[in-house]
Amino acid sequence: MTSTEVQSGSAPVVKHDAHQDGHDIKLTPFTLLRYTLSVALLAFSIAIVVALIFTGNTRVARDANPWVALIVTAIAIIWLSMIEGEQASLVGLPPVDPDLYKDSHPITYKVAALAFRGDNLDRYLMGRQFMVLLVVFVIGQCTSPLDPTVDVLGLPSGVKFVFLDIGLATIVFTCVLGQLTTQVNASHCMIDFANNYFALFTLYVAMTIEFTGVMHSAYLIQNILAAVSGKPIQSNEPPKTGFTFAFFWGRVIMSLAILGFCVTVVLYALLNGYTSVSVKYPSISPPLAVVLLFFFMSVVGCLEGMQIAFFAVAKIPARQQHLWSVRWCAGFLNYGFQGAVMTTILASITWQYAASAFPIAFMNSPVTYVLLLVALGLEFTGICAGAWVLALIQKKVMGFQYDEVYVGTPEERLANNHPDKEFGDDVGHLTGGGFMGHVVGSHDALDGPITSKDAIDA
Repeated sequence: MTSTEVQSGSAPVVKHDAHQDGHDIKLTPFTLLRYTLSVALLAFSIAIVVALIFTGNTRVARDANPWVALIVTAIAIIWLSMIEGEQASLVGLPPVDPDLYKDSHPITYKVAALAFRGDNLDRYLMGRQFMVLLVVFVIGQCTSPLDPTVDVLGLPSGVKFVFLDIGLATIVFTCVLGQLTTQVNASHCMIDFANNYFALFTLYVAMTIEFTGVMHSAYLIQNILAAVSGKPIQSNEPPKTGFTFAFFWGRVIMSLAILGFCVTVVLYALLNGYTSVSVKYPSISPPLAVVLLFFFMSVVGCLEGMQIAFFAVAKIPARQQHLWSVRWCAGFLNYGFQGAVMTTILASITWQYAASAFPIAFMNSPVTYVLLLVALGLEFTGICAGAWVLALIQKKVMGFQYDEVYVGTPEERLANNHPDKEFGDDVGHLTGGGFMGHVVGSHDALDGPITSKDAIDA
C-alpha cells in the first residue's frame, strides 16, 4: 500500500491510495442475489406507487393534482435523505479537531461550529426526530390509497393489499431512498456529506423546531429519568437561571398542553371511527384500534431504545465486544400533525431517554431480544440491501471520499498531535438517536475516540 502526506487544516494526515479496502464488502453469490432482488423490489415499489398516484387515489393527488403529489413525494424523499444522512455525520464528528477540515470543507466547519456549540447537538437531534415523522407523514399522504378497490396496473387484489394498502411499497422506497442510502455514505463520508448549504439549512430547521418548544415535554421526561436512575444529566451549558429558566419551563408546560391535546384528538378520532382504520378495516372495532395504536407505538419505542441501549452497553468496560447494528423500517401513523407530535414524544424520544438511563435493564427484556431477532431476520432477507448499491452510485456521482482521506484515521490523528476528544456521557442525551455513527476514519461502529497511545494498546 502506498501513501502520501496531504495537508488538511493545520496538520498533515496520511492519505492511503487503497483506503477504501477497509470499507469493501466481499461480494458472494448470495450477496449479489440479495442486491439484485432488492433493487428489483425497489423499482417495482416505485412503479406501483407512481401508478397509484396517477389514478388520483391518494389524498394529495385527489385534493390537488397527481403531479403535485409526485413532486411533493420526491422533495420529501430528498429532504428525508439529508435529515437522516446529516444525523450520521453530526454524531460522529464531535471528537475530531475541526481545524483538520476547516480549510478543505468550510461549510462542514460552519455546520459543526453551530451543531457542537453548547447543547445544540441534542437540540438538533430532537428537532430532526420530529422532522422525520412529519416528512414521513407527508409521504404517506401522497402515496397511501384512499380506496383499496381502485385498479392499479391490473394487479391482483392481494398484491395491491400488501404493497399499497399495508404500504410495503412506500416503506421500501422510503427506507432505501430516504434513509439507508445516505446513512451508508454519511457514516463514513461525514465530512463530504455535510459540506453543503442544504445540510446547514436542515440543521437550522431542526433547531428552530426544537426552539418552538413543541417537543419540550420530552425534557421533563429526561429530568425524571435522570433523577430515577441517579445519573445526572451532563450539559455543556451553565445551569438555567432567570429568564432562561422561566422560558425553558414555560415551553415545557406549553408542550405538555399540546401533547395532551394531540393525544385527546387521536383517541377521539379512533373511538368515533373518524380515521382511515375504520374505513379500510371495518372489522377492527374502535377500542381495538386504540389498543393497536399503543401496541405499535410501544414496538416503535422499543426499536428506538434498542439502538441506544446496544451502544451504551458496548461502552461499558469490556474490551472484546462485537455487535451488529440494525436499522429498522419505520411505521406510518396517519393522524397528521398531532400524530407526529404524539409519536415523536411518546414512541420515540421517551424510549431513547429510558434506554440511555437504563441500558442494561432495557437489553435484559425478552421483548428486546425478540425484536432483535425480527430485525436481523428482515435484514437477512435483503429487502433493503439495494441501499448498498445505490450508496455506491451516490458516492461515485457526488465524489464522496472516506473521512480518513481528509483527516486520517484515529491513530494517524493521534500521531499528528490531533488526538480525538472523549465522547460525552450518554445519559440523558439523544446522541445516536436511532443511528450511532462511526468514529471518523474508523471501520467499526463501536470504536471509540483515540485520545492517547494507551487507547491503542488497550
